[in-house]
Amino acid sequence: MIARVAIAIAAILPASRSAAAQELEPRLFSPAPVGLNILVGAFSYSWGNILLDPAIPIEDLRSRLSIITLGYVRTVDVFGASAKVDVVVPLVTGRWRGMLEGRDSSRTVRGFGDPKVRFSVLFSGAPALSGKEFASYRPSTIVGGGLQVWLPLGQYDPTKLLNLGSHRWVFRPQFGVSQTVSRWVLEAMLAGWFYTDNPDFVNGNTLAQHPIVALQGHASYAFRRGFWMAADLGYGRGGRSSINGQETESLLTSWRLGVVLAIPISDHDSIKFGFVSGVRVGKGADYDSILAAYQYRWLDGP
Repeated sequence: MIARVAIAIAAILPASRSAAAQELEPRLFSPAPVGLNILVGAFSYSWGNILLDPAIPIEDLRSRLSIITLGYVRTVDVFGASAKVDVVVPLVTGRWRGMLEGRDSSRTVRGFGDPKVRFSVLFSGAPALSGKEFASYRPSTIVGGGLQVWLPLGQYDPTKLLNLGSHRWVFRPQFGVSQTVSRWVLEAMLAGWFYTDNPDFVNGNTLAQHPIVALQGHASYAFRRGFWMAADLGYGRGGRSSINGQETESLLTSWRLGVVLAIPISDHDSIKFGFVSGVRVGKGADYDSILAAYQYRWLDGP
């Protein structure tokens, strides 16, 4: 049963925070037994044109971003349906070199980024099951949804253009469908990003941003004994921003391609490796990321 639980666990952490709303998350809506707890520690490294806030109007930016992420996940029973709560806190070291209107906007900074909290429910195809019941469960078609909230608690200096926190709330509703065929899991997901205004953007300016719509597709294959591998494709568009009511030329479009490999170590431990790259970028972020993550899991009760 432990191997099946390892296969069922979603890829909790994305490879990085993308400036074009592309967090590729295979197995996000995969089922797991109620009472499963997961502690996650991850390290990701990104390079290229990458910003933690997608509304900042800098192009041709050279960046180096190192993120240590700590996360906790727990599965729960919500009116007979399988559900999940997860919390993620990033510690970021960012190095940016670039110009904005002839002004040197380079910066190096270290601190906490905006933490994220998510609640998701599998509406259909994944009833809430105990560990013993889950051992004989065979998934087929699953429909799920969730809401992730970015809390404006990350490090922020209103006199600086480049920051680790965004100083505004971000709401990310998600809806997805997962189909299991033998050892294959095929997934499609639609997500939207909605932003509140930042009233203290660079010395008191007001930054507003239109929503971003993102689509994802994933194909993963489960090998024996808990190994699985996924190929991921994502597209994001939207997010035009305005400063003090004047719109900027900041419509974001991006294709992202990724691969993930999950390897079990024991009944409670596993590691994960990932790579994400830009396939084609219109305007916005253009970067590559690598990820290594460790997960420790335990199940309440027998």
